[in-house]
Amino acid sequence: MARDTWLITGASAGLGALFAERAAAAGNDVILVARRAERLEALATRIASTGVSAHVIACDLGAAGSVPELMREIAARGLTVNTLANNAGLGVRGALSDSDGAVQAAMIDLNCRALVELTHAVLPGMVAKRRGGILNIASTAAFQPGPGMAVYYATKAFVLSFSEALHEEVRGQGVRVTALCPGPTRTEFAGIAGMGSSGFFEKNAADAETVVRDGMAALAQGRAIKVAGARNAAMAGSVRLLPRGVARRISAHVQRLLAG
Repeated sequence: MARDTWLITGASAGLGALFAERAAAAGNDVILVARRAERLEALATRIASTGVSAHVIACDLGAAGSVPELMREIAARGLTVNTLANNAGLGVRGALSDSDGAVQAAMIDLNCRALVELTHAVLPGMVAKRRGGILNIASTAAFQPGPGMAVYYATKAFVLSFSEALHEEVRGQGVRVTALCPGPTRTEFAGIAGMGSSGFFEKNAADAETVVRDGMAALAQGRAIKVAGARNAAMAGSVRLLPRGVARRISAHVQRLLAG
């Protein structure tokens, strides 16, 4: 198989770093994107030792104009993106009335706007070549409203809907689009979002390696949606059978448990 180049956002830690390592282990070159250059450089050094190329581009994708700037840098280096892993994301816990409005807007910018801009930037080339893959990291949060993390849940619902629609648009054109929907996962993200310290989280959180493996397999198979973990898949499916009021109250209860 020809060597592909994966563009992985949020690659400095957690799922992003693991996606980069697994893509490289499969013989692909990688473009590592995140804000923290020193972490990206350390990851690139480890990856390069396996014999593939690891390109580092430090970038704050939440900032206006960042995606066009990133794509110009990729083009200047003579690189072509064959697979995009839209992994960068932000999660903030708390009631909307008590939150920082700028932080909520930043969450929308990173989780939604940047994801769409990146997808739009690489998709025409993939369609023209009839070859490529886009893996968008959504969440089990996408299947119901999330009192206590209202904006985060809404952004992931957007990612899921967008990915499903895009999957259908390019079906039969050689391009695969998959929405990966993990539940609580043991990563740095969980701690930042305020979920990592509760007993409920520890009992129910998935291993990051398993989530990455599921996502890469689903993309290779051309699946539209992959809910990581059998328990999560069952819960996501059951939401459709519940009255909306019941679903949102259950979601609010789960958020309280995750907060400890």
